[in-house]
Amino acid sequence: MKILHTADWHLGKKLDRFSRMDEQIELMNEIVEIAESENVDLVLIAGDLFDTFHPPTEAVDLFYKTLKRLSLNGKRPVIAIAGNHDSPAMIDAPDPLARECGIILIGQPKAIVSPLILEDFKISKTDQGFIELELNDYHYPVRLLHTAFANEVRLKEFFGENKEDELNLSLKNSWKSLADKYCDQKGVNLLMTHLYMNKRGTVPLDEPDGEKPIKIGNADMIYSDAVPPQIQYVALGHLHGHINIGTEHCPVIYSSSPVAYSFSESGQQKSVTIIEAFPDEKVSYRNINLKKGKQLFRKTFTSIDEAETWLIANPETLVEVTIESDTYLKAEDNKRIFQAHNGIVYLIPKIKSQATSETSSTKSIDVTADIQELFFDYFKAKNAGQEPNEEIITLFDEILKS
Repeated sequence: MKILHTADWHLGKKLDRFSRMDEQIELMNEIVEIAESENVDLVLIAGDLFDTFHPPTEAVDLFYKTLKRLSLNGKRPVIAIAGNHDSPAMIDAPDPLARECGIILIGQPKAIVSPLILEDFKISKTDQGFIELELNDYHYPVRLLHTAFANEVRLKEFFGENKEDELNLSLKNSWKSLADKYCDQKGVNLLMTHLYMNKRGTVPLDEPDGEKPIKIGNADMIYSDAVPPQIQYVALGHLHGHINIGTEHCPVIYSSSPVAYSFSESGQQKSVTIIEAFPDEKVSYRNINLKKGKQLFRKTFTSIDEAETWLIANPETLVEVTIESDTYLKAEDNKRIFQAHNGIVYLIPKIKSQATSETSSTKSIDVTADIQELFFDYFKAKNAGQEPNEEIITLFDEILKS
């Protein structure tokens, strides 16, 4: 059985003032094409389907059209869970219609998915946080333990309020109970969740800039050793880079977001994960790199000419530009930089530090000195010894004359 794992679409997300919708449309087309070319049997989308609880209309439209194409109008099951950016109610709302197209939408942890019979597959067993699928092309079922993102309020509702138990233990016991009941060696056994999971004893993984941090009461981390031994593969969402925090026996995979959404992700290769699974065997998996979407760069330059040359040579990118110089950028410098590139998200001037005796805090102040001299001293004291440029001096003179 071949399975496609993806996550963290964040449809509707912007980078500052820059819309990413055109890129997202291209990437959704690319993911559909991969599903087709790989002839996958099942698609798992591990949360953060949208970027906000109330996504724009074009993002919602893109989401449903993409799922319908992935499902082959009901021939291929597509299962998507809510992440911490998603509204559970919004994800659940279209499920009665979506399921007729083979699309299973799960907004709440421990949700009970109703049984379903379609021409090419059926949901044969269901429980809180569990479904079993039978596909016509296979003589064995696929079992999926599913846990959509849960904030503290929802966790208390679904997992109880025993303050002596950490979330990690609650989830471990819940998953173990389901796995012991349903996951024998005669089927493919999977787990999908959108939680901040790490490998015990390792340095916590960094959440990307701009990502809502997941912090759930006093237990803000789930460890991969909570996964039941029957599980063959864990499909994670939340972190935007591809990483395996599992074992050889059971990969626990963040598949990556389809596009870089913050400059902390610059340089990351985005991908989807293809899994090949059989009952009672180790799964094999591989990444397929995504080609669409603009690359993000953090670039530092020491001259305007250097910045302009690189920007002109790399037009189809989004860039955070830092200019290191001995003085402040002039208006004409800003103009040159922005004319060289249409994708400058941030322009950061960085004044080189110069420690001089003139900036010493012990320097006495001569109140009888010329006002321009006093202004020079004040400016240098506040700006690491840098003198004001001609534009600032001209502006100061105009203020004096007004």
